[in-house]
Amino acid sequence: MHSLPDGYRALVMGRSGAIGAALLQQLQADPRCALALGLGRRSDPAIDFDDEASVARAAAQLRAQGPFHCIVNATGLLHTPQFPPEKRLAQLNYAQLEATFRANTFGPALVLAHFAPLLARHDRSLLAVLSAKVGSIGDNRLGGWYSYRASKAALNMLLKTAAIEVARTHPQATLVALHPGTVDSALSAPFNGATIGRPAADAAADLLRVLDSLSPEATGGFYAYSGEKLPW
Repeated sequence: MHSLPDGYRALVMGRSGAIGAALLQQLQADPRCALALGLGRRSDPAIDFDDEASVARAAAQLRAQGPFHCIVNATGLLHTPQFPPEKRLAQLNYAQLEATFRANTFGPALVLAHFAPLLARHDRSLLAVLSAKVGSIGDNRLGGWYSYRASKAALNMLLKTAAIEVARTHPQATLVALHPGTVDSALSAPFNGATIGRPAADAAADLLRVLDSLSPEATGGFYAYSGEKLPW
């Protein structure tokens, strides 16, 4: 991450996921990174999106180790054993909608609220949330995957709105939503079929490269792992 100050500090939420673990490993391997911490349900401090207070506690406990120059929320939920992605309107149900929005929208929104204040105020800083191209309303041509698409579209709006506010106090900060592409992971495994996704390490390297290249003028944007700007 050559655009960040030497000795920068980083946080990754979702350290147990394929992309989160790869992001954390690459940040920890960067000789310019002084500190890279991964957060999850079993970390110390722990962070659990089903426990709102845990997000606030984790931010409060980590404040003394900041400020942070790179914060990435790499969590996400597409399906569970009980809930495959909905293909038809008739499959919509409250329990699945709530679970998907908790993981993909509400939890990341709390990360924005509690962790954006930990960004460095006077240095370049980056905050990214993992979104998905299928969350683009303008790019939706196939339909289906109702709750996943909607939760990511809502996340995009929260990120865009937060970027406007954070820019007033952190003028060198860049807040963006990122699409990682199809990655070998538990999230995408049931839907790859014969087509195998990219290794998580490759996706993480692409995402960090894109983040490193974005200026503060790009804040509030939605970008693919290739660097392409995506439509809302």
